[in-house]
Amino acid sequence: MNLSDCRKAGSFQLLAIAAVALIPFGFLTTLRAQTNAPQRPPTEVVRDFYKAMREKRFKDAWAMTIYKPAVEDLTAEEMEDLRGIFESRAAQIPQEVEIMGEQITNNTATVFVKVPSAEATPQVTSQPVTLILSNGAWIIGTDTDAATVKRAGRRYFLDALITENEGSIEDFLKGLIGVEAIYAAQHNGVFGDFAALIKSGLLSEDAVDPKITGYNLRLVLNPDGKAFVTAGEPTRYGHTGRLSYWMDQSGNLKNLDNKGKPLSPGK
Repeated sequence: MNLSDCRKAGSFQLLAIAAVALIPFGFLTTLRAQTNAPQRPPTEVVRDFYKAMREKRFKDAWAMTIYKPAVEDLTAEEMEDLRGIFESRAAQIPQEVEIMGEQITNNTATVFVKVPSAEATPQVTSQPVTLILSNGAWIIGTDTDAATVKRAGRRYFLDALITENEGSIEDFLKGLIGVEAIYAAQHNGVFGDFAALIKSGLLSEDAVDPKITGYNLRLVLNPDGKAFVTAGEPTRYGHTGRLSYWMDQSGNLKNLDNKGKPLSPGK
């Protein structure tokens, strides 16, 4: 059970890059319907965005998108909280990004980026990246998403991270019951602590690493090993999470915004 797998299955959408249709290779030609284009064309903005993401210059990258209001006022510590999720997105970007064309219509542009062939789609395809004209410059994203980000401001990514971390922790705790059942079946009905579960290969170190999960997790066994309690609190309340968690071996799971403090069974 790897918590990073739970993250990959999450719905945390950081890029407002539409991928609704796959465009055949032969159709992708550079089209321009506007002669007075801004100094930096859409193609250049997209290429620079991907380059900044690969180089982990995340503030520079998001400044080229509708997400600029979400990052420009973040502290260094808050950017560090978000680093893991940003790096996971950057890792999905090919080393070489091939631009196959662009189309500009009034204040909207689409840049077609080549998508590497895969077993499911062996033909050459492209992913359309949408841009809008904002204050005389092209930025990645849509007007609708831009309005959402503007309303949330600097809390946009922080709140999204909290939601993802809390969802991942809850999934992990629910899955832990099954992991402990397997371990106990192999060890005469005795449960294992985190170290034992990791050593047995039933749990990855990432699953309980606070730098990755944003939570300080504990698993305490009864003296006879026939029962256990696990609990967790955010490493930085209000930044990596808000809910505190408590669960026993029966799967009785409780969570509550306890201001970052441990949650007792009675709450």
